[in-house]
Amino acid sequence: MSEERFGEFVLVRRHGRGHVAELVLDRPKAMNAVSTGMARCVADACAALAGDRDVRVVVLTSSHERAFCVGADLKERNSFSDADLLRQRPVARAAYAGVLELPVPTVAAVHGFALGGGFELALSCDVIVADRTAVMGLPEVSVGVIPGGGGTQLLPRRVGAARAAELIFTARRVEAVEARELGLVDELVEEGRDREEALAVASRIAANSPVGLRAAKRALRLGHGLDLAAGLEVEDAAWRSVAFSGDRAEGVAAFNEKRRPEWPGE
Repeated sequence: MSEERFGEFVLVRRHGRGHVAELVLDRPKAMNAVSTGMARCVADACAALAGDRDVRVVVLTSSHERAFCVGADLKERNSFSDADLLRQRPVARAAYAGVLELPVPTVAAVHGFALGGGFELALSCDVIVADRTAVMGLPEVSVGVIPGGGGTQLLPRRVGAARAAELIFTARRVEAVEARELGLVDELVEEGRDREEALAVASRIAANSPVGLRAAKRALRLGHGLDLAAGLEVEDAAWRSVAFSGDRAEGVAAFNEKRRPEWPGE
């Protein structure tokens, strides 16, 4: 396993042969509250991972024992002028977009508090694994703003418009068992096992074709919300991008030869 820091607040660990990258939120003194500096670290790490063809899966984790991320750094925000807040906005957006736009599958490992922007970071991932200590919510209207890291768009895509409206308008917190029942998380595990299980899911994903994984994610993201005919055209374009690839040739050969594929990644 190798490690690389991106600024003060983000650590990236590469597991195995480097196909699984773990992006660790590492601002424990503030329970990973997203300051301007931390937002820059997240965006920089995501840019590096997006450009790394060896990476097949990214797992988003936390170094804090009791929190995934508590959202925006309101202590920092309290000192902002309106001009400061306006200047920070593109920095914050770049962090959330960095996670959302990663071209490979992403898995969030959530324990403890995942509130506001912290929950939005998890929502930006394709799969969310949570342990039984997890508490989630989008409380922004309780402090006079709205979810601004994708929450108003990503939450209804997970749980439907009416449920998302109830959760956002009431600003209520949802504990782990209810979160699983509502579909806020995909897998619920015992306390302390969220990272372990998320890495296990990532390992299973990473065994598959990197070309196929990227194309499948692209089709899923671009096709969502389109009518069926348009969605099938998105799927066909993604299929054509992989059908004549080295990965497709290797996958078919490995299947027929009853062996594990050695993906060329092209």
